[in-house]
Amino acid sequence: MTVTAYTLAVVLDLFCVFLGYRFLFQPASAAAGYGVPARPDGDAGTYLSIKGSRDGTFGLVGLALLAFAGAQAEAWFMVCVALVPLGDTLIVLRNGGTKAVAFGIHFATAVVVLISAGLLFAV
Repeated sequence: MTVTAYTLAVVLDLFCVFLGYRFLFQPASAAAGYGVPARPDGDAGTYLSIKGSRDGTFGLVGLALLAFAGAQAEAWFMVCVALVPLGDTLIVLRNGGTKAVAFGIHFATAVVVLISAGLLFAV
């Protein structure tokens, strides 16, 4: 179970780094994949960059916690970070996104992050 816990945590952290990169360097396609399309050359450009910076930072902090503070610290971090995809679920629903994207991507991500936290607590 230890290998599974660490592997899932690393994959989730790296996925956050990837999302950050995508929002910073491919903002239009990243926004469409998020579930609420936005034009990076319009008013949304700054916010897409902020989201990219936020997501990338979460991934790097998660990796640093896992490497230097251990599984318990990473588990608590994951519990807190699970609030982000839960909030993203509401944002997509409130802004005309589909329920499939809101629940199939964002809510499901929150569940996976919480499962990861549970596995890390068990290590």
